[in-house]
Parts: sequence; structure tokens; C-alpha cells
Amino acid sequence: MKKVTCTAPVNIAVIKYWGKRNEELILPINSSLSVTLHQDQLKTTTSVAASREFTEDRIWLNGKEENINHPRLQSCLREIRRLARKRRNDGGDENVSRILNYKVHLCSVNNFPTAAGLASSAAGYACLVYTLAKLYGVEGELSEIARQGSGSACRSMYGGFVQWVMGEKDDGKDSLAKQVEPESHWPELRVLILVATAEKKHVGSTAGMQTSVETSPLLKLRADLVVPERMEAMIESIRKKDFDAFGQLTMKDSNQFHATCLDTYPPIFYLNNVSQRVISMVHQYNTYYGQTKVAYSFDAGPNAVIFMLEPTVNEFVEVVKLCFPPETNGDQYLKGLPVGPSTLSEGLQSAIASDPNPGGVRYIIVTKPGPGPMQSQDLTLDLLGSDGMPLHCA
Repeated sequence: MKKVTCTAPVNIAVIKYWGKRNEELILPINSSLSVTLHQDQLKTTTSVAASREFTEDRIWLNGKEENINHPRLQSCLREIRRLARKRRNDGGDENVSRILNYKVHLCSVNNFPTAAGLASSAAGYACLVYTLAKLYGVEGELSEIARQGSGSACRSMYGGFVQWVMGEKDDGKDSLAKQVEPESHWPELRVLILVATAEKKHVGSTAGMQTSVETSPLLKLRADLVVPERMEAMIESIRKKDFDAFGQLTMKDSNQFHATCLDTYPPIFYLNNVSQRVISMVHQYNTYYGQTKVAYSFDAGPNAVIFMLEPTVNEFVEVVKLCFPPETNGDQYLKGLPVGPSTLSEGLQSAIASDPNPGGVRYIIVTKPGPGPMQSQDLTLDLLGSDGMPLHCA
């Protein structure tokens, strides 16, 4: 039996992907750009084993066996195996030749809420593709395969700041992810995730964006006219480490994405009253300082992702606590990178002042940009036992 375990990161788009021009190949109607988050705080771990003892391909996600015949899963498996066969035929590793005849067991876990607007499918499919590639000795361009599992998964194949170039070809061969800058480029950047809910979305991303493509005139306008210019400006702001420009573009793009959801018929509401309160809190904070010190972004869910530079973190966490006092339910309110104490001035308190919403934010994850997928040598991370079955299973 051959066994491999890898980890892969979550990414948060600052120029949003919403809408496909080809549903089957997952080709987008616009390019997008994201920040890869650090795996110390948020990651998917996947173990894969291949053995002559296995009678069928099987997969377990977060402790529960799922259907391996899901079309997107099959696309990724098929493509990786095709590349492995090609490599074998070109005189590759004999071991690969052997295990290509074996069935595989896959086991994957997220250390964050699945399907709560935290890009779980992106990390999941990136991890699946990367782990299978390691198993079969496949190297080279993998983002095109990850894209066929989940569009945004292609961006989780790299660390730091990553663009997904939409491409023009019908076969999708030029619809790939490319790293804009590595995570080491902007070490002061910090990311706070304000988890308002861990519930599953009412309207999943796949169904939501299909309805938007069919019914929203604003979406077409955005893809054709707005995003191309925004992509250039966003890449420039990252290269120059210009937080003011980066923050404003991030917020404007998030707002426009949710405007296209409202322009969809029937409309889609991903933001809730907590999300709206977070938006006003961020603008009140920036107005108080007369500059863009913090910036929000919301994916297809109510959880806020807030970007800032490291010196702002301690004070802004206190601002969040002022607006959303932690409920003493025994859960840890702050998770991730350490946060120091901070005292808010009276002026700032009155600038933010409003009715507090206790428990509106359940907890905060403090993180920063991080690296792409990695193979693990740590045996304690293995999810499959010596018999190829999950070690922890419901």
C-alpha cells in the first residue's frame, strides 16, 4: 500500500469570481484574484492510499463517507490518472505503473466550518488534486485540474497573492492560476475572519452563480467592463503594497459582487444584519482615522473577512468586541495568531457607538497570507490507518 498526506489552504478572493461561461469545464466569465490564507489557521488535510486490496475507489469527507461518483470528483481523478499514465508511457516510475491498477481511498478533513462561506471546496479540491499528484508522481501545471473540481480551487494551488486568468480557449487550457506575489512579499498584511454563522448556505455558489448568469444584466457589465481594469489596479496595489488602494478595491468589489446577487432574479441574499453592521463598523473606523485602515470582503455567505496591517489588529479587535460583545458560552472568541490588549479612545468609541449585538460574531480567526499546498511528513496527520480505512470516522 502506498499512502500520501498533504495539506492545502483556503483562499479569499478580493476580485470575485461569479459566473461560468462553461459549466462543465468550470470556465469563468471574468478573471479573479485572491489572497491565500495561512495553513496554521485554516487548512484541508487529505490522505490518499492506493492498494491492491481495495475493491473500489472511496472517499470520506469530515468523517462521513461521500459518493465518489460525484462528476467533479471524477473529473479530478480521471485527469490525474491520465497524466500519470502519460508519464508512465514516457518512461516514468515503475511503482506508478503498479499503483495505477489499484483503487484509492481518500480521506479529507477541514479544520474550519464547511460550506459557511469560507471557501471550503477550494481548499478541498486543491488538496485532493495535490495529494493525488504526489501519489502518482505527477508534476507540473495542476491548477487546470483543480479548477475542474471547484473554480476557486485553482487559486489555492499557490501561496500568497494569486490570479485566476479567465482564458479565452474553449477547452479551458489557458484558464489557469498564476502567482502574482509570494506570501513573503507583504509580511505586515493580516486577515481577520469574523464568523457570524457556521450554518450551511441557503443558496449554494454553483446554483447561485448559474441563476446570476441567466438573469443579471449587471453581472455581464461587471465581467466585461469593470473587472479587467480592477484586476490591473489590484495587482499594482499588491506589488506596491499600497494598502489604501488595495482596501478600497477589495471593498468595492465585494459590494459589487453582492449587488449582482441582488440583481439576480429571484434575488440572492448572502449578507445578513450582522454582515451589514460589520460593513458600517469598518466605514466608521476608517472615517474616524481619515484613511482606509481596514477593508471587508464577503464571499457567498455572511462571514466577514477583514484585511488590515499588523499594527491595526489589536485596536480593531477591541472595536469588534465593542460592537459584538462575546457571549460567554465557553467557546474561544479569538483563534489563530495572538492578539494583544488595546484601549479604545473615547473619540473612537463614540465614532463607532451603536447598539451592541452580543453574540453576533461567534468568534474571530486571526491569520495572514500563507503558502500553497504541502506534502506532510508528520505521521500524526495521517487520516488513514495501515488498513487504508479512516482513523476517525462517524
